[in-house]
Amino acid sequence: QLQLVESGGGLVQPGGSLRLSCAASGFTSALYAIGWFRQAPGKEREGVSCINSSGGSQNYADSVKGRFTIWRDNYKKTVYLQMNSLKVEDTAVYYCAADVSHYYCSGYELLSPSDWGQGTQVTVVS
Repeated sequence: QLQLVESGGGLVQPGGSLRLSCAASGFTSALYAIGWFRQAPGKEREGVSCINSSGGSQNYADSVKGRFTIWRDNYKKTVYLQMNSLKVEDTAVYYCAADVSHYYCSGYELLSPSDWGQGTQVTVVS
């Protein structure tokens, strides 16, 4: 089973930046899509970004397009999410998830998420 561990969350002012990491273990290959999701208090979980297994295709939700960047280092089995120009409304617990059945994404989300990390808190406050 794939294990995912997120890190990099924290407290930041509006306009600031954070870089999240999602480290994978338990699989010998990296042939699976990875997605970032977030859940704000009182709201449903939503997709943020997704990257295919090779890293050659990235997709973003409209709310983060132009501000967030996703990439992956398959040698390190780590996926990153660079978050710039953060807004108060970006405050949420951020999760990474894997779809080990597919190497591609469904837009900015996963077709069938199979494994989830424990989440990392991102708080944007002035």
